[in-house]
Amino acid sequence: MRLTFDNDWHATVTADPLPIIPRFSGNSVDTAHYADVKERERFLLATFGSQERLWETPDVLRFDPDSRRLAGAEFQLPGESASAEDSARVSVLPAVRPSGLRADEVRDFRLEMCEVLCRAPEDTLLTSLRDIDVLNEPLEARIGIAPDVALLVQHGTVVGWSLTDPARYLTQAFAAPDPNPPFPATRRLLTECLDLITEPVIDDVMDGKPAALARLRAADQALRTQHEDRSRADALLTLIANLVEDHRNW
Repeated sequence: MRLTFDNDWHATVTADPLPIIPRFSGNSVDTAHYADVKERERFLLATFGSQERLWETPDVLRFDPDSRRLAGAEFQLPGESASAEDSARVSVLPAVRPSGLRADEVRDFRLEMCEVLCRAPEDTLLTSLRDIDVLNEPLEARIGIAPDVALLVQHGTVVGWSLTDPARYLTQAFAAPDPNPPFPATRRLLTECLDLITEPVIDDVMDGKPAALARLRAADQALRTQHEDRSRADALLTLIANLVEDHRNW
């Protein structure tokens, strides 16, 4: 299968997905071999593809210039959640096909971040789409480029990505996720935090509506007092930290 990105940039599906465990910060999903900011800078300099530019944060797909094979990926979580009705339309998806990518040419391109987030019940699956119109037609493939990370394909074009079991991969910054399964409380708090940072709830938080602020305060308190699964709880605290700081005088 040959995939299209950015209208005129192409890559061919191969048989070797990335053997890299994804890191989910709540704001982004990162699948690449780097452990700090300096290593990430070296990684970007040594590869080609899509990356952020000044004042903008598109999604990142980087390829090795010698083999032209996929070397790493970073996907930004959309700030807008689809309605429950639209999210339910994502319930039927093609099976994931574990695969790698090989660029057709050594050339940079742009991969716009997705606009809308579709959430499965209890956030067992996050699906980010280019726009909601993608749901008007069936998806033809899910290309599993790394464990539980897949690209969504429609008419040969990449139109989004998905992360299965996001709670499992919760972590901060460049740290590896806890290899142990997440606690049920962590799963529930992930759902609450995703509600708080996406529309429409975040609009109520920013408007200072008492019910929304109470939810934010309760989530912050629950995460601070959760004794088990601390690394994931700390990741969720970081996710809502700016909101908490902005409303510290509630």
